[in-house]
Amino acid sequence: GRPKVEAMAEQARDINPSMDIRLFAGKVDESNVHEFLNGVDLYVDGIDFFASAAREAVFRTCAERGIPAITAAPLGMSAAMVAFLPGRMTFEEYFRLTGLTDAEKAIQFLIGFAPGMLHRHYLMDRSRVNLAERTGPSTVMGCYLCAGVVATQALKILLKRGKVYSAPYAIQFDAYRNKLVRTWRPGGNRNWMNRLAVAIAKRQLGI
Repeated sequence: GRPKVEAMAEQARDINPSMDIRLFAGKVDESNVHEFLNGVDLYVDGIDFFASAAREAVFRTCAERGIPAITAAPLGMSAAMVAFLPGRMTFEEYFRLTGLTDAEKAIQFLIGFAPGMLHRHYLMDRSRVNLAERTGPSTVMGCYLCAGVVATQALKILLKRGKVYSAPYAIQFDAYRNKLVRTWRPGGNRNWMNRLAVAIAKRQLGI
């Protein structure tokens, strides 16, 4: 019954009472995205998987302002991550979402995140994937894996230490299958392998 942003800030202050937190309570959109990113050194994406308009606005503005950005998704019992660094391939150049329907954007986003699709082998109930109702399966294990992966990449970017693989690279670690894959897709979703994966996903999901 409380705004999520307030509850999260309270939890953060319980860990570190001296933490300096600025709350942004409203929805992010084209009208306030510049205000949202004021003073930001690094953007870590926490926007809902299906909130495409807000995510596109934020990543486009990050690219314009030279702000590194990381996005990750809990897919089943895995974490998939893509980083975008200033001067390199942008979010739109990689995912190619402009002009698509919401369902098409969700598929493009999923394939771009995890071209290796490590999680698909243990999806037992395909009815759990319903793009019209904006639902898709993930687990608390996947969420915690995402937090660890993103925090580590953020540390490397901020300290300028260690190699960061940015788009067109994507990384997925699946704890259930004990597998790690790092994919390289020049052109992003324009790459023939991703285009084929998108076509198969559309057929399977009836898009």
